Amino acid sequence: MTEKTIDFGFEDIPASEKQSRVRGVFDAVAPKYDLMNDAMSMGVHRVWKELTLTKVNPQPGEVLIDVAGGTGDLARTFIKKADEVRKRRGGPSARAIVCDINAEMLIAGTDARRDAGLDITRVCGNAESLPFADNYADALTISFGIRNVTDRPQALREFYRVLKPGGRLFILEFSTPPAKVLREIYDAYSFAVIPRLGGLLAGDKESYQYLVESIRRFPRQEPFADMVRDAGFARVGYEDYTGGIAALHYGWKI
Repeated sequence: MTEKTIDFGFEDIPASEKQSRVRGVFDAVAPKYDLMNDAMSMGVHRVWKELTLTKVNPQPGEVLIDVAGGTGDLARTFIKKADEVRKRRGGPSARAIVCDINAEMLIAGTDARRDAGLDITRVCGNAESLPFADNYADALTISFGIRNVTDRPQALREFYRVLKPGGRLFILEFSTPPAKVLREIYDAYSFAVIPRLGGLLAGDKESYQYLVESIRRFPRQEPFADMVRDAGFARVGYEDYTGGIAALHYGWKI
């Protein structure tokens, strides 16, 4: 039987190889991960993440799982925003678990100074088989990570499993601008500039080439929203950011 293939950038490879090849990419770019996202989003990814956390609406006592969240930036902001509410209304502190399949990303994201006073746990785990009990978390986020997952439908089912009833899912990912003119401009920038920047700033043109290609192979907004619905989520929708260069997908476990 011929093994199922899957996209790795513009290349189709055996599905069994994708996880190790993606790990190799992120082993290489981990020390420069924020720089990578700055290059790929022209610096706007920080605004997109802030918009995402506003939509998540963190509350006191809640538990967040941030999948593929090696840098820890969403986890830190989640706890801080929940703490702002706690100071007004009372209640226990929120906590966050950063779950990433790549140990190098977890190491790169660990910062004792920035983590001080925050209840953050780091766990090395696979999005397709999360190491958490059923109905565990109030919210689950994954930013710029779902396109690197081998079996996305399985990961979405896992997200549904570990969320509590009423729990909410937020997936921030690079996407495809609906407007042809913006799409052509962003494509030109992506393929002509980003790999060169990767070579100049991080010494790794090939990894950045893959990351640009992986965005183009990722499903467009409506097909991916259908995948979220198929995993069991309700009230599914998405918001385009910066003309659709990125999109925030969301859904609730009802």
